[in-house]
Parts: sequence; C-alpha cells; structure tokens
Amino acid sequence: MGIFDFLTGEFIDVIHWVDDSRDTMVWRFEREDHEIKYGAKLTVREGQSAVFIHEGQLADVFTPGLYMLETNNMPIMTTLNHWDHGFKSPFKSEVYFVNTTRFNDLKWGTKNPIMARDPEFGPVRLRAYGTYSIRVVDPARFLTEIVGTDGEFTMDEISFQIRNIIVQEFSRIIAGSGIPVLDMAANTADLGKLVAAEISGTLAEYGLQIPELYIENISLPPAVEEAMDKRTSMGIAGDLGRYTQYSAAEAMSAAAKTPGSQMGAGLGMGMGMAMAQQMANQGPWGNTQAAPQAAATPPPPPVEHVWHIAENGQTKGPFSKAALGRMASTGEVTRDTYVWTAGQDGWLRAEDVVELAQLFTVMPPPPPGS
Repeated sequence: MGIFDFLTGEFIDVIHWVDDSRDTMVWRFEREDHEIKYGAKLTVREGQSAVFIHEGQLADVFTPGLYMLETNNMPIMTTLNHWDHGFKSPFKSEVYFVNTTRFNDLKWGTKNPIMARDPEFGPVRLRAYGTYSIRVVDPARFLTEIVGTDGEFTMDEISFQIRNIIVQEFSRIIAGSGIPVLDMAANTADLGKLVAAEISGTLAEYGLQIPELYIENISLPPAVEEAMDKRTSMGIAGDLGRYTQYSAAEAMSAAAKTPGSQMGAGLGMGMGMAMAQQMANQGPWGNTQAAPQAAATPPPPPVEHVWHIAENGQTKGPFSKAALGRMASTGEVTRDTYVWTAGQDGWLRAEDVVELAQLFTVMPPPPPGS
C-alpha cells in the first residue's frame, strides 16, 4: 500500500450528527468552505434525514443508512457537477440534517375567548388549551419552505405559527359544531381528531405532520362558572328554602371560625341559648318532651259573590249581597227577580238562591190566594 493510499484512508471524511437537545429540528454540518471530500462517509441515523444543498440548489435527500459519497450513489450531484467517472476532487456542498422524530408535549391554547352559540345558555365565550405533537415528513419541503439557510433551527421558531393555525381551526370547528357546552367534555377526543384533520393540509405545505392533538380543557368565563356552581348547589339543596338555609349555615360556620369576630361571638351566644332551650325541653331521663304544635293556619276567607239582575230585558250590576239587601228592603229586588253570579248555571229567581233567600225572610211572603 502506497503512502498516498495510506493518507487517503487516514483522512476519510465522516459526516454525521448526534443531537441531545430534544428541540433541534434542523442542523447544518459545518466544514470550512463547505468542502466535502469525494468518497466521504455519510451516516444518517434512524429518526434523521440528510439534505444536500449544492450551489444554493437542493441536490438530494438521504434516508437512514450509511453512504459512501461517490459518483454511483449521487446521481443528482454527478449531473450538477458534470463529474466524469473516477473524478475524485473535493466538492463544495452543504449538508443539513433534519430530525424526523416526533416533538411531543407541545402546548397550545386560546389567547382570547371564542364566541359560540350554545343551545342552552345562548351566546357564550369559551377558552381551551391542550397539547400536540409534530414531526417532519418531507425534509426537502420543510427546508425550502421554513428553514432556509438557518444553520440550527429549533422547534420554538415555528411553534408560535403552528399554535395560531390550531387555534384558528379550533375556533371555527367549535363555533359551528353545535355541541352544548355541558357535553363538550365528552367529545374532546373527537374534536381533537377533527382539528388535527383540518390543519393537516396546511401543515403538509410546510412538510410537517401533526400525529396527535389533545384538548385538555374547555372552560367558560369565571362569572358563568360561578352561576353554574350556584345552580348546582341549588339542585343539591332541593329547593330555594333549603338553599337559603344551607347558605346561612355556611356563613355561620365561616364567621364562627374567624377569631375575634363579633359575629362569631353573637353566633356562639345564639347557639348556647338554643342548646339551653333544647335541654329545657328534655325530661329528667333525657327524653325530649313533645314540642308544642304550631298554631293552625286559619282557612282563607270566603269569596264574596257579586250579582247581576235582569229587569225589563236588561241586566244591571254587579251588586254585592249587602247592596241587594238594601234593594230588597226598598222593593227594587223581589223574590221573583232573576239574578246571576259567576259559576251559576243560568238565571235563577232570587228566592231560589240559598245565599239570597235569607234577604226576604224579614218580610212574610204574600198570603195564599192573593
């Protein structure tokens, strides 16, 4: 083996990239004057792709594997350089390693509330947040559309743009879904898949793919949540009266726990008096005496009727019973006068109405045969 062959073997160029940063998407292999030796070894590991850029033009993309950079496995480079077979001079190119693994646990969320129309609550403002994962599926497109000539491109440089795309599609989908707010928690998985499917077309133009998108929470404004909590508490209490008692008991407990509170002292005195009253109601053996029954509630007053009278084909009234009594004493109303009141079945003579018959007992009826 000649000295030239020995030196050639000793100075074989090795091109590879090992990354432990966990957020680098693209890294450019640095060489002085970007000079790469003919016959150099290129190592592309799993989860990587290598993109060759020659004289500003994308030349080739290498998938995982070990490559010897020679004419027979670099057809595009050969065409660009017009290499003849066996031409072994160095060439100037740039090599960009692209990380094709998933970038997980990336955050997204709505900066401003989303206006939506809920079938139960009407117009509501919603907020949401979650996580997503992303990866490069087309290294060449990603390099030309997003990275450009950046020697070290990280996830932070594109995450803001991706978050904007997610929020835009999420806002559009959630506003037109028609899903009630109270049922959204049961549909977050389906909503996440729908949002991921909708933004896949836009991300494909960047050479990216979003394998997973999760919606962790969809929330309402604090005022609406407080109103819903009160409504839930009322449902647990059963009715308004019990809810009032529940609220009063909670307030009393909070005041009693406050040190030096006058209200707490007053509540303590009240509770002491209540306990003394309870002990007074107990018998000598601790048996509670029968508590006096509450006074019976009086029945509602009777409904006073008003009456209409028929006279010469016309009706008059309404008149109270007292007014009819005065009219009976003056002869304006007689036993034969037809009267009617609400709920009565047709017109009746005054003496046939039990309530009015007593008005005529002060005067004897006409004698028989008169």
